[in-house]
Amino acid sequence: MRSDRMRLSTLAKAAACIAGLVGAVAPAQAAVTIIINNLNGPGVGFNDTTIVAAVGGNAGTTLGQQRLIAFTHAANIWGAALTSNVPVVINAQFTALTCSATSAVLGSAGATQVFSDFPGAQKPGTWYSYALANKIAGVDQGAPPAPQINANFNVNLGTPGCLTASFWYYGLDSNEPTGGIDFVAVLQHEMAHGLGFQTFTSGSTGAYFAGQPAIWDHFLYDATNNVNWVTATPAQRVASAISIDKLVWSGPLVNTAAASVLRLGLPGVAMSGPQAGVLGGTTLQSGEASFGAALTQAGVTADVMPVVTPTTAAGLTGLGCGPLTTNDARAVLGRIALIDRGVCGFAVKAKNAQNAGAIGVLIANNAAGVAPPLGGTDPTVIIPTVSVSLADGNLLKEAVKKRSRTASGVVARIGLFGTQLAGADPLGRMKMFAPNPFQGGSSVSHYDVTASPNQLMEPSINGNLTQAVAPPVDLTLPLFQEIGW
Repeated sequence: MRSDRMRLSTLAKAAACIAGLVGAVAPAQAAVTIIINNLNGPGVGFNDTTIVAAVGGNAGTTLGQQRLIAFTHAANIWGAALTSNVPVVINAQFTALTCSATSAVLGSAGATQVFSDFPGAQKPGTWYSYALANKIAGVDQGAPPAPQINANFNVNLGTPGCLTASFWYYGLDSNEPTGGIDFVAVLQHEMAHGLGFQTFTSGSTGAYFAGQPAIWDHFLYDATNNVNWVTATPAQRVASAISIDKLVWSGPLVNTAAASVLRLGLPGVAMSGPQAGVLGGTTLQSGEASFGAALTQAGVTADVMPVVTPTTAAGLTGLGCGPLTTNDARAVLGRIALIDRGVCGFAVKAKNAQNAGAIGVLIANNAAGVAPPLGGTDPTVIIPTVSVSLADGNLLKEAVKKRSRTASGVVARIGLFGTQLAGADPLGRMKMFAPNPFQGGSSVSHYDVTASPNQLMEPSINGNLTQAVAPPVDLTLPLFQEIGW
């Protein structure tokens, strides 16, 4: 059988060339041997000599040591879950990645090369990531052998102008404090991409990479046109990549396991009350928060009261961004607070409403489209928080205009509705991330953000991940098994 290979980028070539010039960390010992090539120079990233205290089971005495210990820990988790006769070599470094004061790319990783038509390949004319091709063939497909994964992590996280209020948490216990981002979870996520949790087909143009589909594409299903990506037209692939909830995974291993992993019931807001107007008797679609009380079928019910006066905290002026004013606090006491999205984080808004006595929070979106999920971390937030769409938020604001200082007559119940799996379509097929507009680097190659409990391979790292990669907690391993691991 003729074996084809293709390098994915000039960056991949450069990383492969310099891999021999740097030291390698001792390999993680497991069913798959994973070797970490540290590409950082002296005093930088994985070699940072800043003295630090032990944290969360990580006994490293310098910042660089703790980063490498966390990397080995994450590698051991994947090594124990997968099998391969060929070691997996990862080129890794801390570098400057895209970020702003309120958002940041935490890391990026991917295969350095792809291969098709090698011995053992399940599908002809189909690209496989380098590490996966090695596993299936049983021998290194590189000529010469080279690192299979490139990985980069944001060295500026938590510095001024780069998600300033956050920081890397290097503990091994998934117990990051408020503001901490679990480095182990980010490592697990990025390694998974390099191991094959991605397509090489362009979601923005629909074009196959070098004229061939990826093994991933054999399982991507366009539920609008009822075709998978290997039989769809390029135009159909483009449309399904922005279809929001119509791009699903067709593999039986993932979808069978989903029933034991995902929660029954979708988040929503049931509207009633004498002043509800056109909203009365409706259930608003809502986006679930990654923080706060878990939603339940019983839900939380109260009058909706809007927060109307901007407040200031840490230089950020916006609704709910600081302790609520006296009038707003009086209004939301024992009620469900309605707060506009913007300026500060969702968890910040929820915590300030909670401190004022609110028993739930509705975040009204500031852009057209469906109600988005709400990211963020704050273990001290203990009230339920959901988003509503811009259109529904405007209807709510109109309905509560006739309120008194402490009541509106517009009643909301925040809770779970129905028996659909959270993160799957009505037929129980796992939804893939297909937002509109298309998000390069995120769309298609992740599970959808509506999954609950949160999954490792959603496009954002959530604060309640547990390091599990398999059912009954997580659906990453079944997908890997489906594509050939």
